[in-house]
Amino acid sequence: MNFIGIDVGTSSVKALLVDLNGKVLATSNPEYSFQTPAPLQAETDPNVWWDATCTAIGELLESTTPGAVAGVGLTGQMHGLVLLDNEGNVLRPCIMWNDQRSYKECEEMTEKIGESEVLRITGNPILAGFTAPKLRWVEKNEPNIFAKISKVLLPKDFIRYRLSGEFFSEMSDASGTSMLNVGQRKWSDEILSAMDWSKDWLPELTESTVASTKISEFASERTGLSVGTPIIAGGGDQAAQAVGCGIVKEGMVSATLGTSGVVFAQSDEYRVEPSGKLHAFCHAVPRKWHLMGVMLSAAGSFQWYKNQLGKEEQVMEQSGKGNAYDILTSEAAEIDPGSEGLVFLPYLSGERTPYPDAHARGAFVGLTLRHSKGHMTRAVLEGVSYGLKDSLTLMQELGVDPATVVLSGGGTRSALWKQMLADVFETSCCLVNATEGAAYGAALLATVGCGALESVEVASNTWIKQTEKVGIGTDSPKYKRNYRIYRDLYPALKDSFHNLSAG
Repeated sequence: MNFIGIDVGTSSVKALLVDLNGKVLATSNPEYSFQTPAPLQAETDPNVWWDATCTAIGELLESTTPGAVAGVGLTGQMHGLVLLDNEGNVLRPCIMWNDQRSYKECEEMTEKIGESEVLRITGNPILAGFTAPKLRWVEKNEPNIFAKISKVLLPKDFIRYRLSGEFFSEMSDASGTSMLNVGQRKWSDEILSAMDWSKDWLPELTESTVASTKISEFASERTGLSVGTPIIAGGGDQAAQAVGCGIVKEGMVSATLGTSGVVFAQSDEYRVEPSGKLHAFCHAVPRKWHLMGVMLSAAGSFQWYKNQLGKEEQVMEQSGKGNAYDILTSEAAEIDPGSEGLVFLPYLSGERTPYPDAHARGAFVGLTLRHSKGHMTRAVLEGVSYGLKDSLTLMQELGVDPATVVLSGGGTRSALWKQMLADVFETSCCLVNATEGAAYGAALLATVGCGALESVEVASNTWIKQTEKVGIGTDSPKYKRNYRIYRDLYPALKDSFHNLSAG
């Protein structure tokens, strides 16, 4: 009995074939590109995802038989706007999660509905990345297309439609549309009424473990899967990623050190940060929620630093003298915590949590003649750690009290950085054996939806094991002091950042 997990990503479909014990048997990762037709815009033809999905499933079936596939779980990039007409044809390219054209529509919708009402209903401010303001943008700028809308879908749910011919979504992905009542886990009549949008446009909602649809004859011919194979609802990529890391119980927290940084906490109750600094979404664990903080340049800050200021280390890597990141971190390890008064602000792409500010800038603060490259490297690692701590602190203020934080992402290859995070968080950290991301979580959800495993918690205990633990070290009090200094800097520099952006 095998299961397929499919992640409809920004630039590729990642598909996994996994057995009942969580062992990955095969992978496929067909790539594609997206378009930027104008500044702030990002679009993709959804049919490209469908072609890549068919290719990926075909490659997985080279390692098994169609009859051995018990179910397919779906996940994918959140917030994308896919519009279909009444014959199921795509009306325009998908406006993607990283498209920022609808910033004016965010302000318009917030004013129309009311900021406090938006937070109460959706758990989040309306952001340009979300789905609803994109729909409003189409209404204002492409009225001929808007008039033909029959269905509004998210990326993974478009693939579900192509696989089954039916329209369904689930709670975690729908949470990022600004059209879901997140606390009540249903489409918001208040939002739809305020915007005069039809509820019939939206797919039926289920929990993430429901086998909502099945492979159709059309999809069987395209993919090779057996007709009637269950398709499990799945989840948005962040929720599925968290499931794939074992974040399936109250108080469990993960921190992902990718290009961006994500701190994710499961919650048994609907919690909303009063000023909307944290995302409050439904989780892929049925009838549970999650809080999420996002910083835009986490390991991306270290990558920028290496690319711009680590030229010597890159030459050494090319000469076979070691990995450039490892060389830099070895120099940083020789520097005392606090980098002798040097602080790095990691706002290289603006920021989202805790400061939703596109004009925020990166900065080194406190440079003196004494500071070396080693000091600067360590300051970058510390600044990113403090940025992740901002999200964790907001969660703790809402009553989340993690016993440990699960670490993932490329940044966790550094022993120095892992220890630094445990010390900054003032919480032990660990790594787990699951490293395949959201597609792995989608496959795990499929085992539950097919009835092969009893619950998400049981599946998680079966598949996911702790591989390394990092305890709190003796440097934690030093970081605590320096974190307070870090927290003072953005408020002090905010006006200057905005003036720099304006000029």
